[in-house]
Amino acid sequence: MGAGESPMMDSAYSLTPEEIAAAVESCGEKPWRAAQVCQWLYGGRAERWDAMANVPAALRQALSGRLRDLDGTARVQEVAAEGGATTKLLLGLHDGEMIETVIIPARDRNTVCVSSQVGCAFRCAFCASGLHGVARSLSCGEIVAQVVRAAQRIGGRPDNVVFMGIGEPFANYDAVLKAARLMNDPRGLGIGARKITISTCGVVPGIERLADEGTQFELSVSLHAPTQALREKLMPVASQWSLDALMAACRDYTAQTNRIITFEYTLVAGFNDRPEHARLLVALLRGLKCRVNLIPLNPVKEFAGEAPDPRDCEDFLAFLERHGVNTTLRRSKGRGVNASCGQLRLRAFQR
Repeated sequence: MGAGESPMMDSAYSLTPEEIAAAVESCGEKPWRAAQVCQWLYGGRAERWDAMANVPAALRQALSGRLRDLDGTARVQEVAAEGGATTKLLLGLHDGEMIETVIIPARDRNTVCVSSQVGCAFRCAFCASGLHGVARSLSCGEIVAQVVRAAQRIGGRPDNVVFMGIGEPFANYDAVLKAARLMNDPRGLGIGARKITISTCGVVPGIERLADEGTQFELSVSLHAPTQALREKLMPVASQWSLDALMAACRDYTAQTNRIITFEYTLVAGFNDRPEHARLLVALLRGLKCRVNLIPLNPVKEFAGEAPDPRDCEDFLAFLERHGVNTTLRRSKGRGVNASCGQLRLRAFQR
């Protein structure tokens, strides 16, 4: 079975409200019962079918017989950073695989970072997600269930969702887009489309396809280097889709959608954080509707690179801002919780 397949009788969270309505009607119930089921799934965040008190027992039993269970996940481990800066959930799937979901609180809002695959095929040098390759893609339900699990943990609907966990979202395009639409649907989680960000390491066909969707979802692109040669050293995907091809797709995307792209740029000491790299980055992005998110490297032992000096990060930030690039500098919130993407799963894998 290929990496793009998910071998399962799927969960309730893979179904659109229309599909839930069809399932309810096929069980001989009135269509309005579907609204009750949706309310329990997303508003009540029920963890068991029998918790849906106002749904007839016969319907609950019929639906549970057609679907694996409500969400198909089980919490294996929960690790919080000191001071509650982040909480990382290690979730077990029906086939024994594991994924990570991260809850990131900030002032008066919560962001949930979700995985889209079990592992990753793209093997970015500083990312633990791809060290063992990709086992399979997640179903839509397994993606949505991560947000529901996070909502259960924080006691309410999250404000933002980012597809920046394990896996390449555009390598699982259909399930990711369906999941994002379910998160956005007012009958589902009701999260605003502009509060949902889909990230890619630079899969050009995915960027082109998203541009044609007509959605309001945000797009984030992992850039990490201002030249083709440097990017190839960090990101093997650059050998498949060149920096020139990536930037052309990004310019077409902004022209077609009139939306801003966020470029993620991980700063690695002595590799891509020097003043000459900042100058090259300014030139690369000139005239493009975008913002840059600078991320000091969160070291993993499998990558020899080191975190930059905080002063170099500030200098890099200041240079971009002086040259008109809308830029933010991320302050790490999770060094104590195996915070880099895939680290917690990797540690469990190595036990």
